[in-house]
Amino acid sequence: CGAANRPSAHWRFAAPHPAQGWDGTRPAVSYGPPPPQGGALGMHALAQYATGDDWLTVNVWTPAPDPGAALPVMVWIQGGAYTVGMSCLPEYDGARLARDGEVVVVTFNYRVGLEGFGQFDGAPANRGLLDQIAALEWVRDSVRAFGGDPDRVTVFGQSAGAGSVAALLAMPRAAGLFRRAVAQSVQGTFFSPELAADITRVCAAELGRKPTASDLSTVAPAQLSAAGDAVSAAMDRWAPRWGLAAHGPIPYSPVVDGDTLPVTPWRALAEGTAADVELLVGHTRHEQRLLTALEGLLGQVAREQAEGALRAFAPDEAGAGDRRRYRDGFPDAGPDELYELVRSDCLFRMPSLHLAEAHATAGGRTHVYELTWEAPGMDGILGACHGLDVPLVFGNLDRGQPAALIGEAPSPGYDEAEALSARMRAAWTGFAAHGDPGWPAYDTGRRLTRLLDGQDAQNGTPTVAPYPEETSRLIWRDHTFPALALTR
Repeated sequence: CGAANRPSAHWRFAAPHPAQGWDGTRPAVSYGPPPPQGGALGMHALAQYATGDDWLTVNVWTPAPDPGAALPVMVWIQGGAYTVGMSCLPEYDGARLARDGEVVVVTFNYRVGLEGFGQFDGAPANRGLLDQIAALEWVRDSVRAFGGDPDRVTVFGQSAGAGSVAALLAMPRAAGLFRRAVAQSVQGTFFSPELAADITRVCAAELGRKPTASDLSTVAPAQLSAAGDAVSAAMDRWAPRWGLAAHGPIPYSPVVDGDTLPVTPWRALAEGTAADVELLVGHTRHEQRLLTALEGLLGQVAREQAEGALRAFAPDEAGAGDRRRYRDGFPDAGPDELYELVRSDCLFRMPSLHLAEAHATAGGRTHVYELTWEAPGMDGILGACHGLDVPLVFGNLDRGQPAALIGEAPSPGYDEAEALSARMRAAWTGFAAHGDPGWPAYDTGRRLTRLLDGQDAQNGTPTVAPYPEETSRLIWRDHTFPALALTR
């Protein structure tokens, strides 16, 4: 661990700045404290690794701590809906990935929730993204001492981490800080300043405060996180004004403010921004299923709930046209499947595909995958769900919350997971080293896609085929993923 930047009191809502140097040797053998965050996914209970306000720290795993080793570098951005997340979680331990792939692995904390993404006067927008850029600047300046090559940096992330990767591709301040990017299940929500400011205003009102940096800086971080949790729990109340963000519920997302983030990633990539960055992007087949289980709705979605999901998440503004296309395109789908399909498409699958298509169309080298292998844990009820790729990419099948998706060893399912994990780690580290994950580049003609499926789990022939979610692709073909705005 190394302190890269710090947000203490005076700097709490400011852009990050470099940590002060020190004399002598500084012990760096434990994780730094996680940033303040709400209680989603039990993060309160998991945030006991360390305490303090030095939230912005980095962690490094290296197989060759030699400045002359010049190994590829992989910098991980964790997900958590921009609401929760910390680099000290056991599923993000980089030891196996670094050792087996001969790469330097870097993870880090960034501010989440209102601390990192609240939009209020007196503070720069997208502080969480600025933290990510600061971490990448630290890598550029320092990773050679750990055996890394600062000219061969790959940034990779999942869910909100993949949305962050997409944002970084569009941010002028991030230009030149990484050569390659991996976006796993891109969270497709980006906010207009007006929407982000309105959500922040309501959160501040929970505390009887004004939505300004000066007023909120006197609020304890835990209280600020709790206010965000309270608003998130009741976001359906604001659906007529906040639209998709309320239906999510998604209280935080990167803000397209015209400065730190000039335009959405899809527009930026279509215009050729970051065309020199090689991109690996994909998603899981059943993205929404885990989230449906967390909602307590798995196998229990009523017709009215499916209709509500189609109204809220289908791509056209009026909703009716594409609701019909979902029913026509998936004639045998019941309420559960329709609910899963439209939410998976809107929030993760189509944002990922569109990012690939925008980059490929502008001439950027792009590789696409879909994870179709179904998790054996929990009696296999979650399929190829959101987050399944994380333990497979890191090789941490027996630790952290995602371990429940894999099940226990020894079992046939666990052995399959080990085989698939080895293939995915080889693909990801091969991409980081050479720009080639082991299958053809994607183009909008053939749409060749690597299917990470049972063949991989059985050490069979890797599957490459045209992008398999064709019905969804056609439904969303003309959608542009604009920044979400106030609806009234």
